[in-house]
Amino acid sequence: MKGPALTVDVVALAGDPPASVLLIERRGEPFAGSWALPGGFVEGGERVIAAAARELAEETAIEAPALELLGVYDTPGRDPRGPTVSVVYLLRAERELDARGGDDAADARWFAVDALPPLAFDHALVIADALSAAARGPRR
Repeated sequence: MKGPALTVDVVALAGDPPASVLLIERRGEPFAGSWALPGGFVEGGERVIAAAARELAEETAIEAPALELLGVYDTPGRDPRGPTVSVVYLLRAERELDARGGDDAADARWFAVDALPPLAFDHALVIADALSAAARGPRR
């Protein structure tokens, strides 16, 4: 029996309180042309936090100084390609960091948290959770 695919996503928030979130425009299916969080599949032999930092760098050119665990998202149907479990990390930045689309991201752009475009997957829920976590302050 094959289990679900393991993926990672990164919610990068800028400002305190957070005023903007970093999104990528997906180059490939599913959801080509839609906006989503930077992320992707964990490679064999790779730790999930390393995969999150790698995907963030590949898709946005941002080197993550520090990532904190936000949560695990595993709702059936969250990815039309099949069952996936995503480990999501939070990056808190004082300001919007320079970002550019790369790898399988056609673009990378900061959006105001109160003016987000329609999002792929379950990323609207993930961002809402990240904003709630940010409002509670950093994890200790």
